[in-house]
Amino acid sequence: MSAVRRSCQTIAGANLAVGTIESYLVFRLTGGLHVTDATNASRTALMAIGGGAWDDGLLDLFGAPRAILPAIVDCAGPIAKTSPDLFGGPIAITGMAGDQQAATIGQACLAPGQTKATFGTGAFVLTQTGRTLPASKNRLLATVCCQLNGERSYALEGSVFVAGSLMQWLRDDLRLIASAGESEALAREVPDNGGVYLVPALSGLGAPHWRADARGAIHGLSFSAKRAHVVRAALEAMAHQTHDLKTAFAADGADWAELRVDGGMVANSWMAQDLADMLNIEVERPRFIETTALGAAMLAAVGAGIYRTLEDAAVMRGAVERFAPAMAARVRETRLAGWADALGRVLG
Repeated sequence: MSAVRRSCQTIAGANLAVGTIESYLVFRLTGGLHVTDATNASRTALMAIGGGAWDDGLLDLFGAPRAILPAIVDCAGPIAKTSPDLFGGPIAITGMAGDQQAATIGQACLAPGQTKATFGTGAFVLTQTGRTLPASKNRLLATVCCQLNGERSYALEGSVFVAGSLMQWLRDDLRLIASAGESEALAREVPDNGGVYLVPALSGLGAPHWRADARGAIHGLSFSAKRAHVVRAALEAMAHQTHDLKTAFAADGADWAELRVDGGMVANSWMAQDLADMLNIEVERPRFIETTALGAAMLAAVGAGIYRTLEDAAVMRGAVERFAPAMAARVRETRLAGWADALGRVLG
């Protein structure tokens, strides 16, 4: 028995229950039901993703007693009911999912190959792979996308550490912008980046590089570089990092035909167009960009029987705006070459 396991049992005995945030919420709302949905369970490094249960080998590796873990359940269905005394009567809990999986559902990425990118503090790209559990050879991750009626769909995932947090840094620390919204106006002030490239490795680089030791850099500065060039380079870095991910996804046989975007950053229409231009695919932005909440609502609606399937519930997504690529190939190639040079200097 591992030291961790002995410590758990010594301190709390049979009273210890360990889970993720949603399992804690359900526990509190129901007065003691200890469950987690398959998407959240897949994030713990304790679940056999392909099998849908806690993995004995992983439990031993991390010293996690099976008895303290929640039961793994579907993402939609009659999961539980709240304690009657909390809200004047019991309320059914019929949907649960992790953040990025819920956003994937909220973007109606339900068929294999459909892809969404969320640009929040960081950026997270998930491509639906259906019933096929992906095995990346290009440093991407496999995750459970959803589980319904005991059947799992999967996704291939790539994570970027720095996205919206870069705008916060420009605003709060460098004082180059007064608000995140100002970045769009500045990007439009100049015809191009003026040779300036910003590699936002402020907390290392995520997929597909996975270099925690990498540090950010602004490359190509000269006296002709203005504030607008630096801010534009920061926004361009979103498309550059996403292009790196698209290359890795394609190498794994999961290239994108289009990209559905959400998150606070994509309110910037210049950035959405730049993504379309640099990726050379259509980018689709829903009018309602809080897709994580929408995905949770879609699951709850299916679980409550309001809709029969998630495909039926996708009507909840509403209207979308589309951005078509309009950049000349020569300009795109020049941009990507400049990014590759700046990135190579950071990676050493």
